[in-house]
Amino acid sequence: MIYPVTAAAIVSLCAASSVSAQASGRAEGIDWITLAMGAIGGLALFLYGVDILAGSLKQAQGGRFQRLLERSSSNRFLALGAGTAATIALDSSSVVIILLIAIVDAGLISFAHALPMILGANIGTTLSSQIFAWNIDTYAPLPIAAGLLWKASAKTDAARRNATILLGLGLVLFGLNIIGTAAEPLKEHAGIVAWLRGLENPLLGVLAGALVTIAIQSSSAMMGIVITLAGTGVITLPAGVAIMLGAEIGTCADTLLATLGRSRAAVKAGIFHLLFNAGAVLIGVLLIDQLAQFGAATAQDTGQRIANAHVLFNLAGALIVLPFVGAIAILLERVVPGDRSGAELVTPTQPSGQLAS
Repeated sequence: MIYPVTAAAIVSLCAASSVSAQASGRAEGIDWITLAMGAIGGLALFLYGVDILAGSLKQAQGGRFQRLLERSSSNRFLALGAGTAATIALDSSSVVIILLIAIVDAGLISFAHALPMILGANIGTTLSSQIFAWNIDTYAPLPIAAGLLWKASAKTDAARRNATILLGLGLVLFGLNIIGTAAEPLKEHAGIVAWLRGLENPLLGVLAGALVTIAIQSSSAMMGIVITLAGTGVITLPAGVAIMLGAEIGTCADTLLATLGRSRAAVKAGIFHLLFNAGAVLIGVLLIDQLAQFGAATAQDTGQRIANAHVLFNLAGALIVLPFVGAIAILLERVVPGDRSGAELVTPTQPSGQLAS
């Protein structure tokens, strides 16, 4: 669902752009009305596409992947893979982690068994970045047209859901294409370029990435916008990497909200997600030059470089923390005690390579 805060964020961004233009006194040939209309339309279409894509995928695949997560919970490596696979299929790490919180809250698995899956969700979300970086938004009208025709001729609910998934994907890509086209003139505007270069300061970039991600409620959406703007030359590699790190913080907002009113076990799963992402971002800020260098060494396009840095950041973080999830679970047990009713699952000792609470 696209909340009112998203609309407020769009209006604020457009207002800030207008004030910046007026203050500089240099329009530099930019038609600000046309640019603002393109940005608003593209962003609205993009967010609507994300909304219907996530909802349709959850309807079509949510139950199947809930069972996968439950079956894979006892082995940390299977759990990591299950979290990754579910996120790729559902196209949202937030949806998967919220699903995990619900599963833990229901007592189907212990919160300790959910931790590797949360790490896997962070890996899975990097696929979206790669897709955005492949510049396939040029062909967005094709899935839109195919989805509409399929939906019009569909005879079953399953077929209509699949058609909606295809339509949602097309709208996401088409929205990104509009945003990129609208933003093209900005790279020639000295004031805007100077402001965006200010985001190369890691703290400012992280803050901007976190706030916008909270506003639009999707780290994948944030990465899509950043990669698209980077591909047009509006955002530089250092600024893009900093914003990417901020998006990792902002995505925790949804999962923390999902823990409200839940059991202590579910709360601990949400706390782990926040602490892991915050700790990883702190290290990422210290190593931001190395992340940018990795991106520069693996691609020519700036958007692809940011996407590659995103993969390295999340993959390395998950693999480094995976061996220690058992110890982290014990620590969280002490910091956040279980429910007084003792309703949390008691996890038996598992063979080597599996989790123990």
